[in-house]
This record gives sequence, structure tokens and C-alpha cells, in this order.
Amino acid sequence: MPAHLLQEEISSSYTTTTTITAPPARLLQNGGGKLEKTPLYLEEDIRPEIRDDIYDPSYQDKEGPNPKLEYVWRNIILMSLLHLGALYGITWIPTCKMYTLLWAFFYYLISALGVTAGAHRLWSHRSYKARLPLRLFLIIANTMAFQNDVYEWARDHRAHHKFSETHADPHNSRRGFFFSHVGWLLVRKHPDVKEKGGLLNLSDLKAEKLLVFQRRYYKPAVLLMCFILPTLVPCYCWGETFPHSLLVATFLRYAVVLNATWLVNSAAHLYGYRPYDKTINPRENLLVSLGAVGEGFHNYHHSFPYDYSASEYRWHINFTTFFIDCMAAVGLAYDRKKVSKAAVLARIKRTGDESYKSG
Repeated sequence: MPAHLLQEEISSSYTTTTTITAPPARLLQNGGGKLEKTPLYLEEDIRPEIRDDIYDPSYQDKEGPNPKLEYVWRNIILMSLLHLGALYGITWIPTCKMYTLLWAFFYYLISALGVTAGAHRLWSHRSYKARLPLRLFLIIANTMAFQNDVYEWARDHRAHHKFSETHADPHNSRRGFFFSHVGWLLVRKHPDVKEKGGLLNLSDLKAEKLLVFQRRYYKPAVLLMCFILPTLVPCYCWGETFPHSLLVATFLRYAVVLNATWLVNSAAHLYGYRPYDKTINPRENLLVSLGAVGEGFHNYHHSFPYDYSASEYRWHINFTTFFIDCMAAVGLAYDRKKVSKAAVLARIKRTGDESYKSG
């Protein structure tokens, strides 16, 4: 069966998909130069439990000098050691067993899904629903990724969407590539991040028992799933040497997953086109999407954060959407929310940068 027909089969035939027929509106400038405000939500909200991941254009940074940066030296040292180990690990790739390389790639892919399909599209945006077996898989995969527990990840991500490109955005790209990529993890959070993040409604996250369990046992779980397991499996299952396992399957693999995710915050906010909304910084970046298993269609995602595909094109350079659709085919994912073509075209006409190409 041709790929596009298979995609349609899995995307629509097995479970229902909620289609959004009109995009939330924002503060827009009319021809006379005045701002017009229209409601952010449709009359019948398709996600009644989530209202804090939609951009708030009325929020502006406070006037006055910025607070002095406070360096988190523990993070600086650990991140430096990890990346030094990863760089050294590259030199060990030629002498690695093939099974070790496949294991590292497998671990990268599963842990990436724990972030993209789990922390991001399921728990941060509630763009689809998952049954218990899938939620269990995603919470384990997310722990493998070691990018903070889901509760903290989702809280920061909702703040990032609602207060994008302000000091209340945890990885504000207006502070430069390095800061939005990794620097935000090496310093104390800006006071505005703490203030505004504390006002978000996180009741859905607090009510999820799996997230509470992960948060309670996060440190030992991360030690096991992100470091011990990926190192020991190659050693015991196919006789790989300990240095190869540690440097390639653990340090290098973990550093690749981290940087692939970080590029969504940095490169995808600075480089690329803005076919859906030229008034915001996030861009369409195919290279980022390739490394982050589908998260590089960032102008679309910030325009329509409630779309489970985080892209107009579903499976195109978007392994995460393919995974969610496969889970829907076996009944583990459902109520996938998708923006209608009419709504997308209306947004393009209203705020796009004229770089959009159909098909």
C-alpha cells in the first residue's frame, strides 16, 4: 500500500480525531494600526482542562534592569563532563560492536519519544489521550531521557508557550542562541519565570498518579534508566567492553538526545520560515525536526499548540506522529486533536510570511 494511503488509513480509520475548525485568535493589528482582540478560545473548548499553553500577547516584560545571573556550578560541571565524555565517545565508534550502535540508536529513539510523545504532546498540551499501557511506556521512556520529570518539564513548557520570548519564558530565545539552547539550565531561573510559572493551572498534572510517582522516585529511576541500564546491557548481552558501553551507548547517546531537544528551543526559534505566523519567533526547521523526531515544525506548533501532530503534514519528517498514529491503530491512543485545513489556511492568510507552499 502506498505510504500516503497507509497514513490516511491509520490516521482516520481506527479512532476518532477531534478536528478544530477555527484557530484561536490573538491581538491583531488592523489596517488603521489599532489592535483588535478576539477570544483565544472557541465557544466549545476542545481541551477544557488546558488553558495555559496558549500565547498571551498582552504580557510584557517589566521595565528596569535585569537581575544578576546566578550560575549553577553543579550543572555547569556536570554538563561539561557529559559533553567531554560524549566527544571522546565519538572516537570509540569505529571499534564499537554493531549491536552496541544499534542499542544506542534504539535507546535514543525511545527516550526521544518519552519527551516528544510523552512530556510534550500528551502531558504538556493534552493534544491526545493515552490508555494506561501507553502512559506507562511513555513515563519509562521519559525517565530514560533524563530531561527533568514530566511535571517540571510540562510546567516550564506551558510557561514557554504562554509567555514566549519574554523573561517569563524559561528559555527565552531573545537572550541568544546559547542561552535558549543550554544556558538556561546553567543559571538560576529569572524571577519572572518563577512568578508566572507559579500561577499556571497544573491541576491535571498533579492529578496524574504516574507523574506523582515519577517525581517522587525520579533520582534513583534516572540513575537506573539513563545510565546503569544502557551501560550494562551491551556488556552482558553481547560482550561489549565497558568503555565502549559507557562512552557510546550512555554518554554520547544521552548528549545527542539532549542537544536534539535543545535545538527546538534555540535553532527552531531563530532559523527558518514563518509561514503560519510571522509575528512570533518560532520557525519551521526541517533539520531540527529530523533530529527531534518531528518537533521542528515550530511555527505551526506555536500557532496551533493543541494539534497532536505538531505539524500540518503529519508523518512528514515526524516519527512522533507516526508513533502516536500506530498507537491509535491498536487502541492505545485516542481523541487526537487536529486543526482543519480551512483553519490553517485562514491563519496563513492572516498572519503568514508568504513562504507557505501547499502540499
